[in-house]
Amino acid sequence: MHRGKGLAAFLKAIGYLIPLMDAEYASYYTKEVMLILIREFASPDEEMKKIVLKVVKQCCATDGVEAPYIRDEILPHFFKAFWTQRMAMDRRNYRQLVDTTVEMAQKVGSAEMIARIVDDLKDENEQYRKMVMETVENIVALQGANEIDSRLEEQLIDGILYAFQEQTQEDAVMLDGFGTVCKGLGRRTKPYLPQICGTILWRLNNKSAKVRQQAADLIARVAPVMHICEEEKLMGHLGVVLYEYLGEEYPEVLGSILGALKSICNVIGMTKMTPPIKDLLPRLTPILKNRHEKVQENCIDLVGAIADRGSEFVSAREWMRICFELLELLKAHKKSIRRAAINTFGFIAKAIGPHDVLATLLNNLKVQERQLRVCTTVAIAIVAETCAPFTVLPAIMNEYRVPEMNVQNGVLKALSFMFEVS
Repeated sequence: MHRGKGLAAFLKAIGYLIPLMDAEYASYYTKEVMLILIREFASPDEEMKKIVLKVVKQCCATDGVEAPYIRDEILPHFFKAFWTQRMAMDRRNYRQLVDTTVEMAQKVGSAEMIARIVDDLKDENEQYRKMVMETVENIVALQGANEIDSRLEEQLIDGILYAFQEQTQEDAVMLDGFGTVCKGLGRRTKPYLPQICGTILWRLNNKSAKVRQQAADLIARVAPVMHICEEEKLMGHLGVVLYEYLGEEYPEVLGSILGALKSICNVIGMTKMTPPIKDLLPRLTPILKNRHEKVQENCIDLVGAIADRGSEFVSAREWMRICFELLELLKAHKKSIRRAAINTFGFIAKAIGPHDVLATLLNNLKVQERQLRVCTTVAIAIVAETCAPFTVLPAIMNEYRVPEMNVQNGVLKALSFMFEVS
């Protein structure tokens, strides 16, 4: 009876009604309305497609709509009509299609849905490959990879490697998908790790900065999985290669390399890390001077992790050099960088004792910039919290004698922060 906007309104309404029904009625009305929905799958109207997808999602999520019915009656028409390159080009429909497919997978099972789209990871259209990857990622993130058999597992890794290597656009869909699938497979990723690492190493040597950056970002995603698979030798090799690339001239790439090193450090531990921490940290000290935010953030996080868990591998003199560099980072615009620098002062004070670190910080209260002084007072409070207040109070009270407004103000602020955190 109805077509166009009128039909769209009715379908929209029934899509909200069916989930409210008892299972028996929901099943009956879903079967009735599905005939119309399947007919409208072929509609050329983009708005109608969006509504149809949403109603299918709502129906499939409802109790009473069984998996065999979805598998036999809906899926063949659904994939034929919607899983096309054209759908990947329309951003709104793309989003709705991914959501509906993921919802159907909750009912019919992850393996069933992934098996139908896994070969499309090798499609020639990049936007379409992205849509497939995002769907696979969401399904695995929600349902895990237990249903995936060894044959499908092979196809999936093969497809993901292809899609990752062929990407030309700069976004995180392929990286996130790769990381989620490897994490979902867990120990089952082990046979594929040499191939994955071979791809990463080859791409780290590519002349394109974007390709090198993606390779380093992928290491950060798969390092926890390598740890689960007990591939410490492979991680050690990657650590040495990344160390050699710390001379990278592009800051975006250098930031990703530091992020990858941080990820390896966190999972392998400080004692087993290669290169040894005593060689790695002196290479990081000059990088702290880099003004690029991504480099600063990842570098300070890595230095902080070493100061927290591997301080004994580094001399006190090197830690003091780092303290002076950290003072500059208190000027950073980004709050997370300033916070990381402040926390690192605490870790260093714990490692080498509070006195030298405190002397450096108290001296910094004489500067003109207010933000720098405020960050310094917070750092003093963190040092006090880490090393116990009685170790720093005498030095702070002594500094209060300096007849300078900024210094006295800073001391009082540090004391108030100190009593707040302790």
